[in-house]
Amino acid sequence: MASAADQLAANVNLGVFSKATELKRRLWFVMGALIIYRMGTFITLPMIDPVAMADMIRQQSKGVLGLFDVFAGGALSRMSIFALNIMPYISAAIIIQLLAAVNPALEQMRKEGISGRIRMNQYTRYLTVAITAVQAYTIATGLESATASNGIPVVSAPGMFFRFTAVVTLVGGTMFLVWLGEQISERGIGQGVSLLIFAGIVSRLPEGIASTLELGRTGAISPFVIAFLFVGAIAVIAGIVYVEQAQRRILVQYPKRQQGNKVFGGESSHMPLKLNTSGVIPPIFASSLLLMPLTIAGFQGQGGAAAGGEGFLNTIGVLLGRGQPLYLVLYAVLITFFAFFYTAVVFNPQETAENLRKYGGFIPGIRPGKNTAEYLDFVLTRLTVVGALYLIVVCLIPEFLISRLSVPFYFGGTSLMIVVNVTINTAQQIQAHLLAHQYEGLLKKSRLRGRR
Repeated sequence: MASAADQLAANVNLGVFSKATELKRRLWFVMGALIIYRMGTFITLPMIDPVAMADMIRQQSKGVLGLFDVFAGGALSRMSIFALNIMPYISAAIIIQLLAAVNPALEQMRKEGISGRIRMNQYTRYLTVAITAVQAYTIATGLESATASNGIPVVSAPGMFFRFTAVVTLVGGTMFLVWLGEQISERGIGQGVSLLIFAGIVSRLPEGIASTLELGRTGAISPFVIAFLFVGAIAVIAGIVYVEQAQRRILVQYPKRQQGNKVFGGESSHMPLKLNTSGVIPPIFASSLLLMPLTIAGFQGQGGAAAGGEGFLNTIGVLLGRGQPLYLVLYAVLITFFAFFYTAVVFNPQETAENLRKYGGFIPGIRPGKNTAEYLDFVLTRLTVVGALYLIVVCLIPEFLISRLSVPFYFGGTSLMIVVNVTINTAQQIQAHLLAHQYEGLLKKSRLRGRR
């Protein structure tokens, strides 16, 4: 009976989907945008030897450059026009959000609604251009002295013209991705920036699996280690899905009120608070803040090593290498900070308590107003602590194990979390569109019957 009911529900959903022309248009737009993004990752910067560049990145594939290349979908190893990906925009958004928390003018601008958000987005774009230009110039100067393992230089014609070309191209590529992400959010399904990162990670999945299996075939890695990796990945995915769906439901009661001879209200509802309110934002923000400076240090260090000098940047690259204790500690601290920061941005206990009081709702046993706000803040703080610990465990333990096992399996907990979260959120939005289309059809039918 259960299977028959599931089959019937699936048939109904397929029937609704076939008639949801708006949803199909949005999905086709997302698919086209992601195809354009993937095509851009294969367009190499002028005067770059792609073979030498790929060889240089391959030498550091187990470090920070390899992890950033996974997020960029291989664009960094090819030094394409999208080599910096969307990370400078994320860094700029972090800075603007932090400034809004301490600057009254930006805080007021954020509360002005759509007009305020438009102005803040414009400031974020300006800051993105500045950050991308600095990072692009630093990387270009580092590439001029970088060489592959066989001594072939990465840049065929170093000089100011190459630096200017690299800066203009990389800034243009990043700003195009910013525009493309905004178009996906507006005209497609899901959050555009997250979908671009998702596409980059997923595009490297077949290559990562194939290289790991090849090492197992040649005997470089034990089959037990490979089985452990894949079983661990499945367990992490299952844990992410379970926790992301977990909620703390707070009972909200509405009193009865009488209007004339009729009695209204008296019902109760639940206020759902997710265990991980911040979602995948903390790992993305933490990765952005860690990876971009370390990527620059990696390129500059590679150039210094090629010239015969070991400098300060090389030391930073070693101490903050992927899987190193200092890297894990900083990553955990940043994840915890952004978990609390982003939760405070998306959920305001004072405003929620005031809205409940305004509509007559209350939490049983808690007085409306200030006491309700304090109770919601207490519950949310405990949930955020648990959510931050969950993010740290999922993101750091796989990174530590993979670095110790010395295998080219680049899809650690952070990558898996981004992929699973984006998939869940996109599927939920698709389901919401299907339900809206279904209700719209029912309303049209009821209007037709009413006219008769």
